[in-house]
Amino acid sequence: MKCQILHSSHNRLRVHIMRDHMTLRQADMLEYYLRAKPFVTDVKVFDRTGDAVIIFTDRKQLIKALTDFTYADKKTAALVPEHTGRELDREFEDRLFFMLARRYIFKRLIPAPLRMALSVIKAAKYVREALISISKGKIEVSLLDAVAITVSLIRRDHKTASSVMFMLGLGELMEDWTHKKSVDDLARTMSLGVEKVWLKTDESETLVSINEISEGDEIIVRTGSMIPLDGKVISGEAEVNQATLTGEALAVHKSAGSYAYAGTVVEQGSCVIQVDKLTGSGKYDRIVKMIEDSEKLKSEVESRASHLADKLVPYCLGGTLLTYLLTRNATKAISILMVDFSCALKLAMPISVISAMREGQTCGMTIKGGKFLEAVAEADTIIFDKTGTLTHSEPKVAKIITFGENDESEALRLAACLEEHYPHSIANAVVKAASDRGLVHEELHSEVEYVVAHGIASSVSGVKVVLGSYHFVFEDEGCTLPENEKEKFDTLPDEYSHLFLAVGGILAAVICIEDPIREEAKEVLSQLKELGITKIVMMTGDSERTAKAVANKVGVDEYYAEVLPEDKAEYVRREKRAGRKVIMIGDGVNDSPALSEADAGIAISSGAAIAKEVADITISADGLRCLVTLRQLSASLMKRINSNYRTIIGFNFSLMVLGASGVIAPTTSALLHNSSTLAISLASMRNYLK
Repeated sequence: MKCQILHSSHNRLRVHIMRDHMTLRQADMLEYYLRAKPFVTDVKVFDRTGDAVIIFTDRKQLIKALTDFTYADKKTAALVPEHTGRELDREFEDRLFFMLARRYIFKRLIPAPLRMALSVIKAAKYVREALISISKGKIEVSLLDAVAITVSLIRRDHKTASSVMFMLGLGELMEDWTHKKSVDDLARTMSLGVEKVWLKTDESETLVSINEISEGDEIIVRTGSMIPLDGKVISGEAEVNQATLTGEALAVHKSAGSYAYAGTVVEQGSCVIQVDKLTGSGKYDRIVKMIEDSEKLKSEVESRASHLADKLVPYCLGGTLLTYLLTRNATKAISILMVDFSCALKLAMPISVISAMREGQTCGMTIKGGKFLEAVAEADTIIFDKTGTLTHSEPKVAKIITFGENDESEALRLAACLEEHYPHSIANAVVKAASDRGLVHEELHSEVEYVVAHGIASSVSGVKVVLGSYHFVFEDEGCTLPENEKEKFDTLPDEYSHLFLAVGGILAAVICIEDPIREEAKEVLSQLKELGITKIVMMTGDSERTAKAVANKVGVDEYYAEVLPEDKAEYVRREKRAGRKVIMIGDGVNDSPALSEADAGIAISSGAAIAKEVADITISADGLRCLVTLRQLSASLMKRINSNYRTIIGFNFSLMVLGASGVIAPTTSALLHNSSTLAISLASMRNYLK
């Protein structure tokens, strides 16, 4: 690519791209191409001028990268996400330019009689909105606007009416952009990442990127996994949670001929889906829909502010009428109408929440709404699952103890063959151990049955194979030990968690899982107590021996061992009935009922899709310290919302007083009101934590 260096310093370069015109797409390609280079620390490409400002660490490599760049490179094109925000910014810039240009033409080039007629025509829009509001039995801000404009026109003061309408339009534009920008920033941050899916080809299955799927391909989705694309079920049966689409928590039965939707989650069973729709199924679109779900976004504090804004409208009208009766000055009365509390309250509060969600995402947390942040801020009880939560999300296979004539490698190969279909920390450990040993398997087993919180059952060459807990393998399935190996079984090492594999009803191997406690766990729990958490509980399906050892090391207040999914959920319900605000943290399918019952359910990002779908917040698997950050972020959000509330009420009330006393004109009131709304909204977009 040819470019000209316009300015250069020791670590900053401004270049001009030598081409007649740069499209938005081309600007994005160049920007993301440079961002991907390790020697580039920051870059901004200006599509209108064709310039790029680059902050770098190695000038020689940067010059070479610019020389090698080409818009025809498919790898470069693949770096650009579906949405970058550039198109949104251009749309806003164009709308603002044309609005200001129309205003200039209206004031400077249009004759006065025509300006009056045009003002009357434009006022019809505001009068119509006010009439619609009144017809619904509501007294809203639209009525304040319509009264101010109508009174000005009746007084033949078309200049004031025109200025008021211009300021209202400018305010709407700024508010619309501020909100869309906040949503877009958050959605783009949340939609990063590559989804994987099981592709069915002939009689085999292959794990591929979702970007490799085409219409007509057949994909397999099993218990705990999300359906990534729309399509028709062609075989199998499954219970599918469609809460993301319908809001209904009850699972829907899907069988051959049923239609499955992207973003829904398989709670039980498995099915083969023939993909028939790729568009509109990306993570960005689903996330934007989630963000704009107003009921989910609103915390109680937001709702109170929104309701108060509507309740204050009649008082504004009353103040206007009272001012006119006392002063007999219509201009002073109109000044009050130019100020309302609704715009700022209804805009700044959601933006504060969206900003907190965006900042949480940069810290490794995906947060689905303001009410969950409020719940975290008010919580006094936290319940932890053990495996993959208080312990590392990547446990390791420490050793494999075989029984009978079974071979260690073959036992691990078979276990991995079954476990790879069900995402869980222990399943991942088994699959990784097989991969590290170079054990490659073919899908020789029949349909796999997953029993939540117990294990997996299938058959190989007509022989039944089960893999799971002691309770599942020996008590539920009735498997037995090989002859003369009871002593070997009784001396299994206590320091490990045990996964039992039985073939044909006889124990074949015990896979010992090393499940080390997270180094930061004890410190994090201590910090959470300092931040106001009064009760920390651990619940696990593991044995009493293992649970007690972990509980003592991390310092929980209570622990419960050998619990089932319904036991966790019932404990959450019991705590809530006692008046406590409860957070539940887990990563598996078996944690899902408790996650959905809690005031705020938090899932580990490496866990099962159903857990992440049911949860209100997802945190990074890299460490628990983000729980402390989450608590601090939630508290800061509540503090900012309350501060915004006081500022908006105080400032706008002051404008009303100044307008009623004649100190400022109606247009000045409108300007200051809209400016303060924008300023508070922009301030609400700032980060919360240092």
